[in-house]
Amino acid sequence: MPSLPPDRVQLASEWPFDRLLMVLLRQFRALLTERHIPLSDSDIDRIAHRIEDRAEPDAQSQSVRAALIEIVADSEAVLAQWNLTFQQAMTTEMGDVPGWESTSDFLEVATEKANAELRIAAAAELVSLLGDERYASYLAFLADGHFDVDTVIAKRVVAFLNDSPQP
Repeated sequence: MPSLPPDRVQLASEWPFDRLLMVLLRQFRALLTERHIPLSDSDIDRIAHRIEDRAEPDAQSQSVRAALIEIVADSEAVLAQWNLTFQQAMTTEMGDVPGWESTSDFLEVATEKANAELRIAAAAELVSLLGDERYASYLAFLADGHFDVDTVIAKRVVAFLNDSPQP
């Protein structure tokens, strides 16, 4: 009998915090490389452990943070083409998003919307962990919502930032 795929929500809630950070950072490896910030596995490991140790961001971490802020802005611009903010996008069903007429249009728009939402959520969490609180409202929205893995991760990030026990 084939094994079932892992439950992403369960994994996000059970992983050690440094491993969760490494997974979040790896999601941005290609986008960071496009911005001339290549990250090796050892770089990702080091940044994750520096965050977990509450060390001040070093030069590489500051470059990553600046690039993640650009990625959020780019993703917000994607959502703005449908007159959506991040919070609105997260609560808007695809059928209510304008700009598609055919099935292929629908799939293209759905992919763009989902990618923008995922990038904003994960980047906002990392930017906050790297010492910049500009996305605190996004974290609070995610932590208070019902967005599966995004909510679990946001709750863990907020707990870490507040020196509270991990949920």
